[in-house]
Amino acid sequence: MYQQPIRQIEAVATTRITPHMARITFGGTELADYASVEPDQQVKLYFPKPGRSHSVLPPRDLDFMAWYQAYSAIPEPERPWMRSYTIRAHHPETATIDIDFVLHDHAGPATRWAETPEPGATLAMFGPSATFARPIPLATSVAKADWLLLAGDATALPAIAAILDWLPDSTPAIAYIEVANQAEHQALPGNATIHWLDRGDTPAPPGALLADALTAATLPSGSPFAWLGGEAGSIRALRRHLVNDRGLPKSAIDFTGHWRKSLSQDDAPTEEDIEEANERLAAAQ
Repeated sequence: MYQQPIRQIEAVATTRITPHMARITFGGTELADYASVEPDQQVKLYFPKPGRSHSVLPPRDLDFMAWYQAYSAIPEPERPWMRSYTIRAHHPETATIDIDFVLHDHAGPATRWAETPEPGATLAMFGPSATFARPIPLATSVAKADWLLLAGDATALPAIAAILDWLPDSTPAIAYIEVANQAEHQALPGNATIHWLDRGDTPAPPGALLADALTAATLPSGSPFAWLGGEAGSIRALRRHLVNDRGLPKSAIDFTGHWRKSLSQDDAPTEEDIEEANERLAAAQ
């Protein structure tokens, strides 16, 4: 019988990468069979509600829809908070993984947990899962392109870094990254051209600096593949710019709304979220 890919993982080390980015290394016996799928592999983390040391989840031997329905049926005071994260690195020699957490000023459950995790603190992790795999592997899409464009905010940094770690040296890459200020810059692997966009005290909405920078940019010739991640509304606007103004085919763009302004993953998907999911599927076909 198929088992849902649910693991209990334990915090074994914490490193502060920047003032607002913490890298937590996770281990545990259930990571022994972990296998990397793609460089920007997303997983779901489940954070226990106050007063609970573990996240209690439905049995693993349910099919996905039955499992998710059972999760949704857990009474709200007991149901773990769910958030999506990117695997920053996998260390098979030690059976550990690194996950980078953005520490938001207005702390939600994930930030509160990640600020001071005790060694041995446990989370539940769903994934990697074929249920959430992209229809066309990233390696296939990048191999068809002349160069790679990466654009995102701080929430996209772990995925951007993981992609640059994986990217062949022969593939040119340009990255535009919107962060709070210069203190949030971090050393990135590879030889990509990095454009840091510091928000500072600007009142502009999230993603506005990215939009302005890409609109004004003189991009290289040739056919790029674009990877976009960040606040959902701003990322959809960036995609429209690349398609309508730059002439990129939709199939040459991978885009993900990592977060939604004024909403969390505990809230129901909006019409725009559903449209985004459908567009991603259509672009890959």
